[in-house]
Amino acid sequence: MIESRCGHFIHRKEGYQAFIPKGLPPDPPLNFDTDLQTLLSDADRSIARLDGVAFSLPNRDLFVAMFVKKEAYISSKIKGTQATLRGVLEFEADIPSGDNATEVNEIINYLKAINFGLNHLNNGTISLDLIKEIHRILIGGTRGSDARPGEFRTEQNFVGIEGAEIYDADYIPPPPEYVDDLLSNLESFIETESAIPPLVKIALIHSQFETIHPFLDGNGRMGRLLITFYLCGKGILSNPLLYLSIYINSHKEEYTDLLNRTRTDGDLESWVKFFLKGVIEVSKEAEDAARRIIELRENNLKLLIEHDLAGANTLKLVNILFYNPIVSIPKVADLLEVSTTSASNIVSKFEKIGILAEITGKPRYKNYIFTDYMAIIEKGTKG
Repeated sequence: MIESRCGHFIHRKEGYQAFIPKGLPPDPPLNFDTDLQTLLSDADRSIARLDGVAFSLPNRDLFVAMFVKKEAYISSKIKGTQATLRGVLEFEADIPSGDNATEVNEIINYLKAINFGLNHLNNGTISLDLIKEIHRILIGGTRGSDARPGEFRTEQNFVGIEGAEIYDADYIPPPPEYVDDLLSNLESFIETESAIPPLVKIALIHSQFETIHPFLDGNGRMGRLLITFYLCGKGILSNPLLYLSIYINSHKEEYTDLLNRTRTDGDLESWVKFFLKGVIEVSKEAEDAARRIIELRENNLKLLIEHDLAGANTLKLVNILFYNPIVSIPKVADLLEVSTTSASNIVSKFEKIGILAEITGKPRYKNYIFTDYMAIIEKGTKG
């Protein structure tokens, strides 16, 4: 039997080895060496700065909403979804998209799951019942809908290349008979106050959730959602602006390797350090995006004034575009509650001064994009 500080592997009669994790908190406890302490301090400061700059945004809710969409896109992309962020925005704007509707729906489900989870946190508590309900929303009606949405697994699963057999798996989680007890321990660890710093604690929670792999599908997305739910529920984040999916997506191999090392070698310290580096990196990027959006809004308002276009409807449209960065003339008419002729006139002026750009190339049924804003939001989503 191969055993580490975090658990042990057992040989199954079917001919493979599954991992049985120990419960949390870890025993022996984490070694808070100088490097880990420094990273933790930097991560705490990075989150505090991000929260601070978010409060200076002219419309914080719109900024948060767009960041949630970006997270939904990136996290779904890790799973293999090929739909684009632009495709999601086109769907929301009732604009025809070339993206696969089923894959767009996976991202829309992710958005619904985020919003449901944030609205149903009970004093920061993330119960197993809430996790199951979020999972039901997440994969219901998608390609994973045959994987028992909202139910913890009662059969063996594994992590590996799609189409591969279990014997070629990269990782085989605990057999189903262990899942309930492990999840009860995880729920207790989440709810119980301890001396473990919150950012370290959620790093351990994420690792343990992915190790248990309690669902037949959607475990990666659920595990990433837990990070935001925990930090918001505990008041570490005032706004749901910290999402590690973009960091994980750009460090896939290291992420997988470090999770596996917690199982084989019990090396939780290296995993936590990686996690904290992600918090620092993503916080700084989100803070930079917030500042760039504040600057963009100010520049656009100046642009309207310079061209003598600072009327009530043009000012309103500038604010609308931060929530609806892809629009059509009928959509603008509806949002501004004006005629299509008036909407067309306003859009034409926005296009002329460079706020909007036409993206269809057609003489009719044109669609427009808020180019500079999309450049900020889409940063890091390519590749």
